[in-house]
Amino acid sequence: MAHNLKERIGKVFKNAAGVEKIVIVNTGIQDPNFLYITGFTSGLFEYSYLVMDEKGAKLFTSALEYETAVEQDAKGLDIIKIENRSSFVKMIKEEIEGSVVGINGAFLPYQIYKSIEKHKPGKIEDVSEAFLKARLVKDADEVARIRKAASITKWALMLIQKEFKEGMTEHQLAAKFDNLCSSMGSQGPSFRTIVCFGKDAALPHHFPDDTKLKYGDFVLIDAGCLVDNYASDMTRTFVFGREKATLKDYKEMDEMMKVVKDAQVRAIKAIRPGVKGKEIDKAARDYIEGFKDGKYKGTFIHSLGHSLGLEVHDGPGFSPREETVIKKDMVITVEPGIYINGFGGVRIEDDVLVTKDGALVL
Repeated sequence: MAHNLKERIGKVFKNAAGVEKIVIVNTGIQDPNFLYITGFTSGLFEYSYLVMDEKGAKLFTSALEYETAVEQDAKGLDIIKIENRSSFVKMIKEEIEGSVVGINGAFLPYQIYKSIEKHKPGKIEDVSEAFLKARLVKDADEVARIRKAASITKWALMLIQKEFKEGMTEHQLAAKFDNLCSSMGSQGPSFRTIVCFGKDAALPHHFPDDTKLKYGDFVLIDAGCLVDNYASDMTRTFVFGREKATLKDYKEMDEMMKVVKDAQVRAIKAIRPGVKGKEIDKAARDYIEGFKDGKYKGTFIHSLGHSLGLEVHDGPGFSPREETVIKKDMVITVEPGIYINGFGGVRIEDDVLVTKDGALVL
Protein backbone atom coordinates (compact mmCIF):
# COMPACT_ATOMS: atom_id res chain seq x y z
CA MET A 1 0.00 0.00 0.00
CA ALA A 2 1.40 3.37 -1.03
CA HIS A 3 1.35 6.49 1.08
CA ASN A 4 -2.15 8.05 1.00
CA LEU A 5 -1.90 11.75 1.84
CA LYS A 6 -5.63 12.52 1.59
CA GLU A 7 -6.55 9.59 3.78
CA ARG A 8 -4.15 10.72 6.49
CA ILE A 9 -5.42 14.30 6.30
CA GLY A 10 -8.94 12.96 6.70
CA LYS A 11 -7.96 11.02 9.84
CA VAL A 12 -6.54 14.18 11.40
CA PHE A 13 -9.52 16.41 10.59
CA LYS A 14 -11.88 13.72 11.91
CA ASN A 15 -10.34 14.34 15.34
CA ALA A 16 -10.19 18.15 14.99
CA ALA A 17 -13.83 19.23 15.01
CA GLY A 18 -14.44 22.85 13.93
CA VAL A 19 -10.93 23.36 12.51
CA GLU A 20 -10.86 24.63 8.91
CA LYS A 21 -7.13 24.74 8.19
CA ILE A 22 -4.11 23.10 9.82
CA VAL A 23 -0.64 24.61 9.62
CA ILE A 24 2.52 22.58 10.26
CA VAL A 25 5.77 24.52 10.48
CA ASN A 26 9.16 22.84 10.70
CA THR A 27 11.95 24.47 12.66
CA GLY A 28 15.58 23.37 12.40
CA ILE A 29 14.11 19.87 12.86
CA GLN A 30 11.04 18.36 11.25
CA ASP A 31 7.70 18.12 12.99
CA PRO A 32 6.93 14.36 12.91
CA ASN A 33 3.48 15.27 11.63
CA PHE A 34 5.08 16.84 8.55
CA LEU A 35 6.52 13.41 7.78
CA TYR A 36 3.21 11.71 8.56
CA ILE A 37 1.29 13.83 6.05
CA THR A 38 3.86 14.13 3.25
CA GLY A 39 5.52 10.72 3.53
CA PHE A 40 8.82 12.37 2.56
CA THR A 41 11.95 10.34 3.30
CA SER A 42 14.56 12.89 2.19
CA GLY A 43 15.07 16.63 2.56
CA LEU A 44 15.28 18.85 5.63
CA PHE A 45 12.50 21.35 4.77
CA GLU A 46 13.62 23.73 7.48
CA TYR A 47 11.00 26.41 8.20
CA SER A 48 8.75 25.12 5.43
CA TYR A 49 4.99 25.61 5.89
CA LEU A 50 2.47 22.84 5.22
CA VAL A 51 -1.09 24.16 5.04
CA MET A 52 -3.94 21.64 4.97
CA ASP A 53 -7.68 21.59 4.64
CA GLU A 54 -9.91 18.57 4.22
CA LYS A 55 -9.37 18.54 0.44
CA GLY A 56 -5.58 18.43 0.37
CA ALA A 57 -2.38 20.21 1.32
CA LYS A 58 0.00 22.89 0.10
CA LEU A 59 3.70 22.87 0.86
CA PHE A 60 5.46 26.25 0.83
CA THR A 61 9.20 25.62 0.55
CA SER A 62 12.36 27.34 -0.62
CA ALA A 63 14.08 26.85 -3.98
CA LEU A 64 16.73 24.95 -2.02
CA GLU A 65 14.37 22.00 -1.53
CA TYR A 66 11.66 22.54 -4.13
CA GLU A 67 13.02 19.87 -6.48
CA THR A 68 13.50 17.43 -3.59
CA ALA A 69 9.81 17.82 -2.78
CA VAL A 70 8.69 17.45 -6.41
CA GLU A 71 10.77 14.28 -6.87
CA GLN A 72 8.97 12.59 -3.99
CA ASP A 73 5.65 12.97 -5.81
CA ALA A 74 3.20 12.99 -2.91
CA LYS A 75 -0.18 12.78 -4.64
CA GLY A 76 -2.59 15.45 -3.40
CA LEU A 77 0.22 17.78 -2.34
CA ASP A 78 0.54 21.13 -4.10
CA ILE A 79 4.19 22.23 -3.90
CA ILE A 80 4.81 25.99 -4.04
CA LYS A 81 8.26 27.53 -4.37
CA ILE A 82 8.89 30.55 -2.13
CA GLU A 83 10.48 33.24 -4.29
CA ASN A 84 10.90 35.90 -1.61
CA ARG A 85 9.79 36.78 1.89
CA SER A 86 7.10 39.30 0.96
CA SER A 87 5.33 37.00 -1.50
CA PHE A 88 5.49 34.16 1.04
CA VAL A 89 3.86 36.27 3.76
CA LYS A 90 1.12 37.29 1.33
CA MET A 91 0.43 33.69 0.27
CA ILE A 92 0.20 32.38 3.85
CA LYS A 93 -2.09 35.23 4.83
CA GLU A 94 -4.38 34.41 1.92
CA GLU A 95 -4.46 30.79 3.02
CA ILE A 96 -5.40 31.25 6.68
CA GLU A 97 -6.83 34.74 7.23
CA GLY A 98 -10.17 34.49 9.02
CA SER A 99 -10.05 30.69 9.31
CA VAL A 100 -10.08 28.49 12.41
CA VAL A 101 -6.50 27.24 12.25
CA GLY A 102 -5.06 24.18 13.95
CA ILE A 103 -1.42 23.94 15.01
CA ASN A 104 0.74 21.29 16.67
CA GLY A 105 1.12 22.99 20.03
CA ALA A 106 3.29 20.14 21.30
CA PHE A 107 6.00 21.06 18.78
CA LEU A 108 5.62 24.66 17.66
CA PRO A 109 7.90 27.27 19.30
CA TYR A 110 6.22 30.37 20.73
CA GLN A 111 7.93 32.69 18.23
CA ILE A 112 6.45 30.84 15.27
CA TYR A 113 3.06 30.73 16.95
CA LYS A 114 3.20 34.53 17.20
CA SER A 115 4.17 34.78 13.52
CA ILE A 116 1.08 32.72 12.59
CA GLU A 117 -1.04 35.14 14.60
CA LYS A 118 0.18 37.96 12.35
CA HIS A 119 -1.54 36.30 9.39
CA LYS A 120 -4.87 37.04 11.17
CA PRO A 121 -6.54 33.66 11.51
CA GLY A 122 -10.01 33.78 13.01
CA LYS A 123 -8.90 31.46 15.81
CA ILE A 124 -5.96 29.19 16.62
CA GLU A 125 -6.56 25.72 18.10
CA ASP A 126 -4.07 23.14 19.36
CA VAL A 127 -4.63 19.95 17.32
CA SER A 128 -1.67 17.95 18.64
CA GLU A 129 -4.05 15.37 20.14
CA ALA A 130 -5.80 14.98 16.77
CA PHE A 131 -2.47 14.04 15.20
CA LEU A 132 -1.67 11.55 17.96
CA LYS A 133 -5.04 9.86 17.56
CA ALA A 134 -4.65 9.71 13.78
CA ARG A 135 -1.16 8.19 14.07
CA LEU A 136 -2.09 5.64 16.72
CA VAL A 137 -3.55 3.12 14.25
CA LYS A 138 -1.06 2.34 11.49
CA ASP A 139 -1.76 1.67 7.82
CA ALA A 140 -0.04 -1.11 5.84
CA ASP A 141 2.73 1.21 4.63
CA GLU A 142 3.59 2.28 8.17
CA VAL A 143 3.57 -1.30 9.46
CA ALA A 144 5.91 -2.37 6.65
CA ARG A 145 8.42 0.35 7.59
CA ILE A 146 8.29 -0.50 11.30
CA ARG A 147 8.61 -4.21 10.48
CA LYS A 148 11.79 -3.56 8.49
CA ALA A 149 13.26 -1.39 11.27
CA ALA A 150 12.41 -4.12 13.78
CA SER A 151 14.05 -6.77 11.61
CA ILE A 152 17.28 -4.77 11.36
CA THR A 153 17.33 -4.19 15.11
CA LYS A 154 16.62 -7.84 15.89
CA TRP A 155 19.46 -9.02 13.63
CA ALA A 156 21.83 -6.44 15.11
CA LEU A 157 20.99 -7.63 18.64
CA MET A 158 21.92 -11.18 17.63
CA LEU A 159 25.10 -10.24 15.79
CA ILE A 160 26.37 -7.76 18.39
CA GLN A 161 27.12 -10.61 20.80
CA LYS A 162 30.15 -11.49 18.64
CA GLU A 163 31.58 -8.06 19.51
CA PHE A 164 31.57 -8.53 23.30
CA LYS A 165 35.14 -8.28 24.59
CA GLU A 166 36.53 -8.00 28.09
CA GLY A 167 37.64 -4.41 28.78
CA MET A 168 35.59 -2.73 26.08
CA THR A 169 33.51 0.26 27.18
CA GLU A 170 29.78 0.85 26.95
CA HIS A 171 30.52 3.68 24.50
CA GLN A 172 32.42 1.32 22.23
CA LEU A 173 29.69 -1.31 22.16
CA ALA A 174 27.00 1.30 21.46
CA ALA A 175 29.00 2.59 18.47
CA LYS A 176 29.44 -0.94 17.14
CA PHE A 177 25.69 -1.54 17.44
CA ASP A 178 24.81 1.65 15.56
CA ASN A 179 27.27 0.73 12.80
CA LEU A 180 25.73 -2.72 12.49
CA CYS A 181 22.26 -1.23 11.98
CA SER A 182 23.59 1.24 9.40
CA SER A 183 25.31 -1.57 7.49
CA MET A 184 21.93 -3.32 7.20
CA GLY A 185 20.15 -0.27 5.79
CA SER A 186 18.87 1.87 8.66
CA GLN A 187 18.76 5.68 8.44
CA GLY A 188 20.30 5.84 11.88
CA PRO A 189 19.34 5.24 15.53
CA SER A 190 15.75 5.99 16.52
CA PHE A 191 17.11 7.20 19.89
CA ARG A 192 20.46 7.25 21.64
CA THR A 193 21.49 3.62 22.05
CA ILE A 194 21.47 2.45 25.67
CA VAL A 195 24.22 0.04 26.74
CA CYS A 196 24.60 -1.01 30.38
CA PHE A 197 27.27 -3.28 31.84
CA GLY A 198 26.99 -4.99 35.23
CA LYS A 199 25.39 -2.89 37.95
CA ASP A 200 24.52 -0.17 35.42
CA ALA A 201 21.78 -2.49 34.11
CA ALA A 202 19.77 -1.64 37.24
CA LEU A 203 19.31 1.89 35.83
CA PRO A 204 16.63 1.77 33.07
CA HIS A 205 17.81 4.95 31.35
CA HIS A 206 21.55 4.72 31.93
CA PHE A 207 23.42 6.04 28.90
CA PRO A 208 26.75 4.61 27.79
CA ASP A 209 29.87 5.77 29.57
CA ASP A 210 33.39 4.45 30.06
CA THR A 211 32.37 1.51 32.25
CA LYS A 212 34.38 -1.53 31.12
CA LEU A 213 32.97 -4.99 30.47
CA LYS A 214 33.97 -7.75 32.87
CA TYR A 215 33.35 -11.48 32.80
CA GLY A 216 30.11 -12.26 34.58
CA ASP A 217 28.48 -8.88 33.81
CA PHE A 218 24.97 -8.27 32.67
CA VAL A 219 24.97 -6.62 29.21
CA LEU A 220 21.71 -4.76 28.60
CA ILE A 221 21.19 -3.14 25.18
CA ASP A 222 18.11 -1.00 24.51
CA ALA A 223 18.19 0.29 20.95
CA GLY A 224 16.29 0.96 17.77
CA CYS A 225 16.72 2.27 14.26
CA LEU A 226 14.84 4.23 11.62
CA VAL A 227 13.61 2.99 8.25
CA ASP A 228 11.89 5.61 6.06
CA ASN A 229 11.34 7.69 9.23
CA TYR A 230 9.68 4.89 11.24
CA ALA A 231 11.20 3.61 14.46
CA SER A 232 11.92 0.32 16.16
CA ASP A 233 12.68 -0.10 19.87
CA MET A 234 13.96 -3.36 21.37
CA THR A 235 15.89 -4.53 24.40
CA ARG A 236 17.90 -7.66 25.12
CA THR A 237 19.82 -8.64 28.23
CA PHE A 238 22.81 -11.00 28.14
CA VAL A 239 25.36 -12.38 30.59
CA PHE A 240 28.95 -12.04 29.36
CA GLY A 241 31.52 -14.80 29.67
CA ARG A 242 29.95 -16.95 32.34
CA GLU A 243 32.33 -19.79 31.38
CA LYS A 244 35.35 -17.70 32.44
CA ALA A 245 33.91 -15.92 35.47
CA THR A 246 33.97 -16.91 39.10
CA LEU A 247 30.72 -15.08 39.89
CA LYS A 248 28.31 -17.07 42.05
CA ASP A 249 25.23 -15.10 40.99
CA TYR A 250 24.30 -16.94 37.79
CA LYS A 251 21.35 -18.70 39.38
CA GLU A 252 19.86 -15.34 40.35
CA MET A 253 20.63 -13.77 36.96
CA ASP A 254 19.05 -16.68 35.10
CA GLU A 255 15.98 -16.55 37.30
CA MET A 256 15.56 -12.82 36.69
CA MET A 257 15.75 -13.36 32.92
CA LYS A 258 13.24 -16.22 33.01
CA VAL A 259 10.77 -14.23 35.13
CA VAL A 260 11.00 -11.21 32.82
CA LYS A 261 10.56 -13.35 29.70
CA ASP A 262 7.58 -15.17 31.21
CA ALA A 263 6.03 -11.83 32.18
CA GLN A 264 6.49 -10.54 28.63
CA VAL A 265 4.79 -13.63 27.19
CA ARG A 266 1.83 -13.13 29.54
CA ALA A 267 1.50 -9.50 28.47
CA ILE A 268 1.66 -10.33 24.75
CA LYS A 269 -1.00 -13.02 25.20
CA ALA A 270 -3.24 -10.40 26.87
CA ILE A 271 -3.07 -8.03 23.88
CA ARG A 272 -6.13 -7.88 21.66
CA PRO A 273 -8.48 -5.16 20.39
CA GLY A 274 -10.78 -3.84 23.09
CA VAL A 275 -8.58 -4.29 26.16
CA LYS A 276 -7.20 -1.29 28.02
CA GLY A 277 -3.53 -0.45 28.29
CA LYS A 278 -3.60 -0.98 32.05
CA GLU A 279 -4.82 -4.57 31.57
CA ILE A 280 -1.75 -5.43 29.50
CA ASP A 281 0.51 -3.86 32.11
CA LYS A 282 -1.28 -5.83 34.84
CA ALA A 283 -0.68 -9.16 33.11
CA ALA A 284 3.10 -8.69 33.35
CA ARG A 285 3.26 -6.71 36.58
CA ASP A 286 1.15 -9.13 38.62
CA TYR A 287 3.37 -12.03 37.57
CA ILE A 288 6.60 -10.25 38.51
CA GLU A 289 5.20 -8.86 41.76
CA GLY A 290 3.77 -12.23 42.83
CA PHE A 291 6.73 -14.43 41.93
CA LYS A 292 7.97 -16.47 44.93
CA ASP A 293 5.77 -14.62 47.41
CA GLY A 294 6.90 -11.20 46.23
CA LYS A 295 10.63 -11.77 45.83
CA TYR A 296 10.74 -9.15 43.05
CA LYS A 297 7.98 -6.90 44.35
CA GLY A 298 8.75 -3.25 43.57
CA THR A 299 11.50 -4.05 41.07
CA PHE A 300 9.44 -3.40 37.90
CA ILE A 301 9.69 0.38 38.05
CA HIS A 302 8.36 1.66 34.72
CA SER A 303 5.39 1.23 32.40
CA LEU A 304 5.03 -1.96 30.38
CA GLY A 305 5.45 -0.19 27.05
CA HIS A 306 4.29 2.52 24.68
CA SER A 307 2.97 3.17 21.20
CA LEU A 308 5.59 3.13 18.43
CA GLY A 309 5.73 4.81 15.01
CA LEU A 310 7.27 7.99 13.63
CA GLU A 311 8.52 8.62 17.14
CA VAL A 312 9.77 6.07 19.63
CA HIS A 313 7.09 7.25 22.05
CA ASP A 314 4.38 7.72 19.45
CA GLY A 315 1.37 8.06 21.72
CA PRO A 316 0.37 6.73 25.13
CA GLY A 317 2.45 4.60 27.45
CA PHE A 318 0.89 1.48 28.91
CA SER A 319 1.03 2.01 32.66
CA PRO A 320 -1.08 0.63 35.55
CA ARG A 321 -3.42 3.61 35.05
CA GLU A 322 -3.62 3.77 31.25
CA GLU A 323 -7.22 3.83 29.97
CA THR A 324 -6.40 3.82 26.24
CA VAL A 325 -8.29 1.04 24.49
CA ILE A 326 -6.13 -1.15 22.28
CA LYS A 327 -7.13 -1.17 18.60
CA LYS A 328 -6.24 -3.34 15.63
CA ASP A 329 -3.13 -2.15 13.74
CA MET A 330 -1.61 -0.30 16.67
CA VAL A 331 2.10 -1.03 17.14
CA ILE A 332 3.27 -1.10 20.74
CA THR A 333 6.32 -2.13 22.74
CA VAL A 334 6.18 -4.75 25.48
CA GLU A 335 9.12 -4.33 27.86
CA PRO A 336 8.85 -5.69 31.40
CA GLY A 337 11.92 -5.51 33.61
CA ILE A 338 13.45 -6.29 36.98
CA TYR A 339 15.99 -3.88 38.48
CA ILE A 340 18.03 -4.50 41.63
CA ASN A 341 20.33 -1.66 42.66
CA GLY A 342 23.90 -2.75 43.23
CA PHE A 343 23.37 -6.03 41.37
CA GLY A 344 21.96 -5.33 37.91
CA GLY A 345 18.81 -5.53 35.87
CA VAL A 346 17.00 -7.38 33.13
CA ARG A 347 14.71 -5.93 30.47
CA ILE A 348 13.32 -7.72 27.42
CA GLU A 349 11.48 -5.62 24.83
CA ASP A 350 9.81 -6.41 21.54
CA ASP A 351 7.69 -4.47 19.03
CA VAL A 352 4.21 -5.90 18.67
CA LEU A 353 1.48 -5.38 16.06
CA VAL A 354 -2.11 -5.65 17.32
CA THR A 355 -4.06 -8.01 15.05
CA LYS A 356 -7.80 -8.58 14.75
CA ASP A 357 -7.78 -11.19 17.53
CA GLY A 358 -4.40 -10.92 19.24
CA ALA A 359 -0.84 -9.77 18.66
CA LEU A 360 2.11 -10.45 16.37
CA VAL A 361 5.72 -9.87 17.42
CA LEU A 362 7.47 -7.99 14.63
